[in-house]
Formats: sequence, structure tokens, C-alpha cells
Amino acid sequence: MRHRSLLIITTAVAAGSLTLSACGSRGEDSGGKSGGDTTLTIGLDAPLTGDLSALGQGIKNSADLAVKTANKNKEVDGVTFKLQALDDAAQPSAGQQNANKFVANDKVVGAVGPLNSNVGQSMQKVFDKAGMVEVSPANTAPELTQGVDWRSGKKERPFETYFRTSTTDAIQGPYAAQYMYNEKKLKKVYVIDDKKTYGKGLAATFKSEFEDLGGEVVGTDHVDPKEKDFTAVANKVAKAKPDFVYYGGEYPAGAPLADQAKRAGLDGPVVGGDALFSAEYVKLAKKNSEGDIASSVGAPLETLDSAKEFRKNYEAAGYKLPHEAYGGYAYDATWAIIQAVKAVAEKNDGKLPEDMNDTREQVTEAMQDVTFDGVSGKVGFDKYGDTTNKQLSLYEVKDGEHKPVKTGTFEED
Repeated sequence: MRHRSLLIITTAVAAGSLTLSACGSRGEDSGGKSGGDTTLTIGLDAPLTGDLSALGQGIKNSADLAVKTANKNKEVDGVTFKLQALDDAAQPSAGQQNANKFVANDKVVGAVGPLNSNVGQSMQKVFDKAGMVEVSPANTAPELTQGVDWRSGKKERPFETYFRTSTTDAIQGPYAAQYMYNEKKLKKVYVIDDKKTYGKGLAATFKSEFEDLGGEVVGTDHVDPKEKDFTAVANKVAKAKPDFVYYGGEYPAGAPLADQAKRAGLDGPVVGGDALFSAEYVKLAKKNSEGDIASSVGAPLETLDSAKEFRKNYEAAGYKLPHEAYGGYAYDATWAIIQAVKAVAEKNDGKLPEDMNDTREQVTEAMQDVTFDGVSGKVGFDKYGDTTNKQLSLYEVKDGEHKPVKTGTFEED
């Protein structure tokens, strides 16, 4: 059995102060004339339409805020940044097409996104071939940075151009398993996933840890996330009489699944990962969302001194939709690209290479050493491109809202 320790964070993260400023109007492209000699575009890929658009719009708006802040502060002397946002509708094929569009645009220096891990998989090779950096604020599948054999301990980074500001399901699933078994004292679970890269991977890491702890998996199943009628699975769950359900998947299917399982007789919560941590989950499951639990990357933004300016300036900018779960991580992903550009310029006596291929290559190399105090805390990357911030939080739906119930760091010996 693996031995681990769980370090609980009881105080807010002191991550330093951010230099943020209130911003003006919004648009697909941010930036504009600021007297700079060079205009660089940062690509943004996310689901801007469809079932997951609430999360995607929060990512886009937060990246937009970072770009406008950089321009207003003249973060990189002589450089004006723009944001080009493209919609992947949570589809891998669309994400790959968007990646090719970014690469073909000789003004694009790097890309932020995507939201979905399976979309991320479709984009990685495109960016790697072009030597262009990609920083995801939300991908959590471990294989994106540690290779397909990561479970066996054989970790190998597949793409040097890929980074992320969110931590992985390798710790997110086990973190929830420990909480449910050790603190909630629930010993029997029914595990369901949506067969997608994110969902099945998350469910697998939860299941493995829960069984290692001594928990009993009374049933497993899969659902098609395109469907909304889960009556058959809900009846199976009720018949198995678990203490709770663990769902690996996203809120558009997770919420109706929770609602229908409870209507069928489930007497316990539905638990899942960061893709359930959205106000949309509560809207869809309504009263049957009460008591459900979602894990998410990082500490709650409202507890971080480093996030105060971000939240204030996001509100002041007048975005129509909230920043949602990944807003802070999207801001930090965008800011990381900006800081990598800044490092390249400083290394070259204040100038960027004339050839965009050279600029892209040098920005990717610089990203490995980027560190700063960001919205989500201390931002930096390990040898795999993963964030060095391993904090996680659990949220329980209480009175119609996700309320934080635990924040800590999961460590594996």
C-alpha cells in the first residue's frame, strides 16, 4: 500500500501582491495601440458555446483581463498584446483546428487553453511541431504532462511546449477519496464515469485510492455525456445502496445524473471533480444538488490575498459572466506567457527576434523558468510542465451554493 500524508492549510496563502488595474470594454481581441513597436497575439481556446460555455467564457474573460492589464502597465516595453479567442465547443476536432489556426498566424506567440483534457490531447502535437507554447488553466489528465505510463511510475514528458496552471487528477481523485473515507466516514461507493479522458482518469484515481484505504466499490458504470436520461444507471445505483456516488465527468451530465439517482433512492451525496464545481451544476440539479461535493484545483480565491485585486478588477471590467472555477488559473496562464515574452526581450537587449519561429522557441524555453506571485498563488512549473502549486479544495453544496469545506495539499511518498 502507498503511504501518504495530508497537510491541511489553515491560513490563507500569502502569495504577494499583483499589479492589476481596472479595465475598460471587452471584445474578442484585446489590446490596441499603446505606442509599442511590436504587436503580439495570444491565442485562447475554450468552449465559448455549448453546455460548458459558462466555464469557457470565464476563462476567456480572465485572459482578456490579463492582456489588458499588461498593456496598461506596459509590462513588456515596446510590446502590445492582443487576445484572439476561438471556440472549440468542447470538441477535440475543433480544438485541433483552432491550434492550426494559431500556428498559421505569424502574430501568435503562444496559446492559453483548453478547458477539456481530451481537447488538450488533440492540440499538443500541433503546438509542439510549431515550437509554440501552450498553457492550460484547466486540463487535469496526468498523461498530458507525464505520459501514458504515469500510473506505473514511468513518467515521461511527451511535449516540451505544454504547461498548465492547474494540478492533476493524479492527486485530485485521491484527495477526495481520503476525505470521503477518513472524514465523512462513508465506506461504500458506486463509481461512474463518462468514458472521456478527464472523467475516466479521475474516476480511476479516486477508485484506486478509495480501495487502498479499505473502502468498498459496490458498482461501476459508464454514461454517455450527450444523454440526459440516466434512469437505468440511477436504478442500478439505488439497488446497490452505496453511501455515495463518485462521478468522473462534467456538470452537464453530472447534475441530471445526481438528480435522477436521488429520485431513484440514492441516500447520499454525489461527489466529483472540478468539472462539477460550477454554479451551473446547482442550477441543473436544483434541490437534489444539496450535500453534493466537488473537488477543485487550488485554494478558494476568496481566501487568497493574491486574488483580491483580480476579483475586484474583474468585477470592475463589467464582464457579463463570472470568472467561474478557472478564471484565476486562466489569468495566470496568460500572465505566464507574457512573462516568458518579457524574459526573452530582456535576454535580447530589449528586443524580440525578428523571426516569429525563433520568438516562439525562445518563449517556450523561457516558460520553464517563469515564476511569479499570481492570482492562484505562487506560479511556477516542474520538469513535466505541471504547476508547482499542488493545493486542492473541496466544496459542498449548502443552501444552493458551493461552500469550501477543506483545503490542503496532497503529498505522495
